[in-house]
Amino acid sequence: MYKKILFPLFVFLIFFYASGQDSHFTYLDVFDLEYVNDPQIAPDASWIVYRRTGFDIMKDRSIGNLWMIKPDGSQHRKLTSREVSESSARWSPDSQRIAFVSSTDEGAEIYVYWMASGNFARISQLPSSPASLTWSPDGSALAFTMHVESEPPVLAKSPKKPKGAAWAEMPRITDRLYHEADGKGYLKPGYHHIFTIPSVGGALRQLSSGDFHHRGKLSWSPDGKVIYFSGNRNENWEYEFRNSEIYSLDVNSGNIKALTARKGPDHSPAVSPDGKYIAYLGYEDKTQAHQRTRLHLMSTDGMDQREISTNLDRSVSSPVWDAKGSGLYFKYDDKGNTKVAHITMAGQIRKISDNLGGTSIGRPYSGGSFCVSNNGTIAFTHSRPEYPAEMAVVKPKAQRAIKITALNKNLLGQRTLGKVEEIWYKSSVDQRDIQGWVVYPPDYDAAKKYPFLVENHGGPIANYGDRFSAEMQLYATAGYIVFYPNARGSTSYGEEFANLLYNNYPGEDYNDVMDGVDYCISKGIAHEDQLFVTGGSAGGIMTAWIIGKNNRFEAAVVAKPVMNWISKTLVADNYFWYANSRYPGQPWENFEGYWNFSPISLVGQVETPTMVMVGMDDLRTPPSEAKQLYHALKLRKIETVLMEIPGASHGIANKPSNLIAKITHTVAWLDKYRTDIDR
Repeated sequence: MYKKILFPLFVFLIFFYASGQDSHFTYLDVFDLEYVNDPQIAPDASWIVYRRTGFDIMKDRSIGNLWMIKPDGSQHRKLTSREVSESSARWSPDSQRIAFVSSTDEGAEIYVYWMASGNFARISQLPSSPASLTWSPDGSALAFTMHVESEPPVLAKSPKKPKGAAWAEMPRITDRLYHEADGKGYLKPGYHHIFTIPSVGGALRQLSSGDFHHRGKLSWSPDGKVIYFSGNRNENWEYEFRNSEIYSLDVNSGNIKALTARKGPDHSPAVSPDGKYIAYLGYEDKTQAHQRTRLHLMSTDGMDQREISTNLDRSVSSPVWDAKGSGLYFKYDDKGNTKVAHITMAGQIRKISDNLGGTSIGRPYSGGSFCVSNNGTIAFTHSRPEYPAEMAVVKPKAQRAIKITALNKNLLGQRTLGKVEEIWYKSSVDQRDIQGWVVYPPDYDAAKKYPFLVENHGGPIANYGDRFSAEMQLYATAGYIVFYPNARGSTSYGEEFANLLYNNYPGEDYNDVMDGVDYCISKGIAHEDQLFVTGGSAGGIMTAWIIGKNNRFEAAVVAKPVMNWISKTLVADNYFWYANSRYPGQPWENFEGYWNFSPISLVGQVETPTMVMVGMDDLRTPPSEAKQLYHALKLRKIETVLMEIPGASHGIANKPSNLIAKITHTVAWLDKYRTDIDR
C-alpha cells in the first residue's frame, strides 16, 4: 500500500524538479553563484587549474578552492582534499608540480602539489602572506613578495602601567603618507620585499633590501640568475606615488639596478624566452585624469626602449610572451567588452577572442584573466550577461573559443533572466557616440509600461559592459527596466574619451547620461513619469549631480558618494592621488574649482526623494560625505533616509548579505514612488 502511494509521489517530484521550476533570479540565488577565477594552464597544455569561487551562506563571505580540468572539459575535479581557502596556483616549468597559497591556522602558506602522485605538502612557515608566486626556470625555487614589518615611530615614552592595570591602549603614531587603505584599515608599518624558497621547502632567503616597496609581478631570467620587478627606489618615492621603474635584481649578490628612469609608472616586466628582451607596461605621466597604459620593449640591459602598442588606442594589461618569443599575448577593453589579443614585436595586433571577464559578480565591470601554454592554447574566464565567469579555451588556429565549464547551469538554467540589449546614441554636447545597455524585466511585455532605472557606474575611469551582473538582474526581477551607460570618462573608448573628465568632473558626462534617458524615452522604453536613478561611488556622485541638476526623477538612491571634493580629498585613504590629476592644485589652492564640481553645491536645488547609503567603514568615500547630503536634505525637509551598513567598506557588496541588503533597500525605496504597483 505504501509503495502504491509513494511511487506516484516519487514520479511527481522527479517531474517537478526535472521541469526546472523555471523562475526569476532571486536574492538568495546570489549565495549559489560560482565563477572561474585565475585559470592557469600547464606549460604542456595537459591540464588547467583554477580557483573555483563561490559564497558561504553561513559565514557570509567569498570562498574558493582549486580545481583541475582538462582543456577538452573532461576530468573536472578538485585539486586537494582541503576545505580551506586556496589560491594563486602556478605551474612548474615542467608541468609536474603546482605551487599555490592556502590558509592555515597560522596564516597563508605556500604549498606544492605533485601531479604524478596527487600528494601535496606545505613548504613554508611565513610571518606574512605571500604574493606574486613565481617558479624559477629550473623549478628548484619559488620567488615571491612579502610584507616585512617595521617598528612604528615613537614620540614619547610612557610610564609602565602597574601589573594587572586596565589602562587604555597606547596611541597609534604614524608618519607615513599612505597609512590606511579601504577594506584593510590601518596598514602596519613595513616594506614589501622579494624572497625565494626552495621548491621542496627550506629556509627563506630575502633578496631585496632597503626602506622601499618591492612588489608586483616577478619575472626570472631564463638562466635563473636575475629577477625583474617593478618598484620605486627613488629618495622621494613616497611622494612620487604614480612613479615606478623596472629593476633587475641579481639573485646571488642582491644587487639592484634600475632599467627605466622616466616620470610615470613602468611595471609588469616579462622576460622573453631567449632572455634578450623585457616587455613591460607603462606610460609617460602627463598628470591628467586618464592615461593609456602602453606595451613597451627593451633589452635586458635597459637599452633600446620602445613602445609596440602604438596603433591600439586602448590600455593593455597582462602581457605574456609566446613560446617562440616572437610576440606577446595581452588583454584590453574595447567598447565595454574585454578581448584577448596577440601582438608581434613589430606591433601587428591580432584579436583572438572576445568576452573575457565575469569575476565582478555584483555589477558588470571588466575583470577576469587568461593564461597561455607553450603550444599557444589559451584558457580564460569567459562571461556573457547570462552567466558569470566560466572556463573557455582557444586552441591554436581555432576560429572561436569553446566554453568547457558550466558551474551555474543547475541554478541559472532554471531561471528566466532579464534580457540585456546594447544601445548606441548621440551625445547632445558634441555628437559623440555613447554606448549603453538596457536590461528588461523577465517576461517583458512591450505593451506594458515599466519603471525605468538609471544605474551609473563607479570609477569614473572604468567601464560597464555586456557581462553578468547580479545587481542588474535583481533590479530587473523587481520589475525595473535598467539602463547602464558608459558616459564620457569611461574606459575602453580611447584615451581622449576617458580624459574628457580632466578638470571637468562631473561635467558633460551628465549630459551623456540624460541623453541616454531621452533616447530610451523616444524609443518607448522609458517614460517621463516613471524615471529613477541610482549609482555608487562615482555613480553616487553622478546620481547626486543629476538630482541637483533636474527634478525629472521620481526617486533616487545615492550610494557612497563624494559630496564635497574639498572635504573628501583630505580625508580619504587615497587623498594624495587627487591634486592636479582630477583638479588643478590642492583644495586650499583651488577652493572654487573643487567646490564647483562638488554635488553639495547643488543641494539647494534637490527636490527628489533620496535614500543615502554608505558603509560605516568606508575609507574611500567616508560616511561624512554621505551625511553631508542626508543632513542637507533633512534641513530642507526633502524626503530622505540614511542607510549605514555596519562593517562595510567602500566595497559594500564584498559580503553577499550586504549586496542583498543594498538591493532590497534600493528597491524598497524606489517602490514607494512607483505608480505601476498596487499598495
